[in-house]
Amino acid sequence: MSSATITVIIVAVVVLVAIVAALSIRVVNQYQRGVLFRLGRLIAVREPGLRFIIPVVDRLRLVSMRIVTLPIQSQGIITRDNVSVDISAVAYFRVVDAAKSVIVIENVAAAIDQIAQTTLRKVVGQHTLDQALAETDVINADIRQILDATTVEWGVEVTLVELKDIQLPDSMQRAMARQAEAEREKRAKIIAAEGESLAAASLGEASDIMVAHPLALQLRNLQTLIELGVDKNTTVVFPAPLMSAIGDISSFFAREAGAAEALHPLTHPGRLNGATSERTPAGTTGAEQDR
Repeated sequence: MSSATITVIIVAVVVLVAIVAALSIRVVNQYQRGVLFRLGRLIAVREPGLRFIIPVVDRLRLVSMRIVTLPIQSQGIITRDNVSVDISAVAYFRVVDAAKSVIVIENVAAAIDQIAQTTLRKVVGQHTLDQALAETDVINADIRQILDATTVEWGVEVTLVELKDIQLPDSMQRAMARQAEAEREKRAKIIAAEGESLAAASLGEASDIMVAHPLALQLRNLQTLIELGVDKNTTVVFPAPLMSAIGDISSFFAREAGAAEALHPLTHPGRLNGATSERTPAGTTGAEQDR
């Protein structure tokens, strides 16, 4: 056998070994599981890592164990109070049993999409429009529970279902807008009425005080005039009764000042000294006349 023939044989063997090795080695990622079939029969589920199979005889099916996002397309639904709405949702699921997800069902995502649409229509149809808008958490939980009970036989777990969008007819949107506006006006009127009630009570107390003390009413009138005079361009006409009231207030303060001086004479030492100096010359003159 010539050296050339030996070289060809060695190269062929090396190529064959390389091909067999390439067909025999499989890598299972951390987020995957490998379902191993031998001659069409399930043998085992391989964990992540480097795995070897028998070429042609074995077949390794890789299954992702990560959570999958599945949009549920919008569809028209009739609520319990006969209102037509378009609702779309989104579902999240993951494979928990790799062998079942391969053997029991052919296309997990398509199957969950179809059953999610029918379940969404069924659950929302059992609620009124107000409930569908206000109790989305309850509807989400009901849909997830129904889906999870069905998909558990497929080796799949539905982790979450969320209503994504609820589209109302234009007429219903306008009606709800009018209702919301009427509700806001109602609350505003209630708040205004409560404020007027409190203000009326305060005004009643103030009027009682002013009736008992007429001077307080006149002072309030003066305060109002001062507030009006803040604007330099304001012209205020004083009626005659108001001018007399101002005179009464001035005389009242004068009387109060006189009473205060009479009660506390020591607060004006200058006046006392003046009085003493006036009396002393008079006393001296009288003594000189006696002499």
